[in-house]
Amino acid sequence: MTDAVARAHREEWARIVAALTRRFGDLDLAEEAAAEAFATAVERWPSDGVPPNPGAWLTTTAQRKAIDRIRRENKRDGKHREAHVVHDPAEPLGVIDDDRLRLVFSCCHPVLAAEARVALTLRMVGGLTVPEIARAFLVAESAVGRRITRAKAKIKAARIPYRVPSAEDLPARVGGVLTALFLVFNEGYLATGPGTDPVRHDLTAEAIRLTRLIRALLPDDGEVTGLLALMLLTEARRPARVSATGDLVPLDEQDRGAWDRTLIAEGHQLVRERLASGVAPGRYQLLAAINAVHTSARAMSDTDWPQVLALYDQLVRVDPSPVVALNRAIAVAELDGPEVALAAVDQLEGRLAGYHPFHVTRADLLRRMGRSAESRAAYDRAIGLTGNTAETAHLVRRRDQLG
Repeated sequence: MTDAVARAHREEWARIVAALTRRFGDLDLAEEAAAEAFATAVERWPSDGVPPNPGAWLTTTAQRKAIDRIRRENKRDGKHREAHVVHDPAEPLGVIDDDRLRLVFSCCHPVLAAEARVALTLRMVGGLTVPEIARAFLVAESAVGRRITRAKAKIKAARIPYRVPSAEDLPARVGGVLTALFLVFNEGYLATGPGTDPVRHDLTAEAIRLTRLIRALLPDDGEVTGLLALMLLTEARRPARVSATGDLVPLDEQDRGAWDRTLIAEGHQLVRERLASGVAPGRYQLLAAINAVHTSARAMSDTDWPQVLALYDQLVRVDPSPVVALNRAIAVAELDGPEVALAAVDQLEGRLAGYHPFHVTRADLLRRMGRSAESRAAYDRAIGLTGNTAETAHLVRRRDQLG
């Protein structure tokens, strides 16, 4: 087994160090992370077995080690490099040599079941834990574990190649890839694990970077462009999302002067580009357009709520999920009042009882209606389901303000 590690070391060391150096701009960091990855291989491969693709395994492990080191040491230049990844323009068209992107497409091969593709990508590419993935899917952890195990076995049995597919194969594969990247981004935007940072910029930056690469491959795909716009407009609000005391700051309380105007301008340009195409928008394009309306308003009171609701009406037809219906009800509350919105929200309880934003929405609507006792109970339910420390602090504060 150690011979296998030695062979991988000779063949992969220089490539991994070069890839990490390109990404992080720090040769010392790249070499340290690569060394840690190979040390982990020496420790684990004798008992776990050599993975189907040792190079991909080592690359992914080294990238995680590098990100962990940056976060642990809180290097200022590391944060600047991560920000640079977010702002970098898309790479030119042509062959894109990116190990992480190849791994994404390997995980999202059409031979795998749709749910297994996304779960495996979140685990192997995003580095999410099984509990975090289970919360993203709103399913039991055991179910997620089985999906990942079956997907790994299928990849090995089917000898799925570790590469970005050819141009003619891309359209059939990109849907699952976008779903996975969207969920990776969401986990970074509002981390669900109680032992992680409330906002994980390493995940949001990587999701944006990979989506840029996919857009370079598929520049005319509206949903790729829509997802990139959605990520940029959401990421733009990150500087205002957590207070100095560690509380999550909701949209209506955020300092909009702290938003990243460069990201907003780029996101708006992408939304306008899709509108000018004249092609009916898909899910991500509609979500991006909704975020464009929010980031166009100078204050919460200036939000064009009729436009937001009209976009949600389109989105419900494209994606009739209970989560979309819940978010649509929030817009209804601004136009027709909390009573009308609450009636719509309560119809979703059977499908969203374990989804903490459902209880947060109910708590806020009940608070606005003066039904404090019921609002407090809804806040308690939401707090019990929330793993994010900043969001928990915010919900506790809101609940305690009820008196």
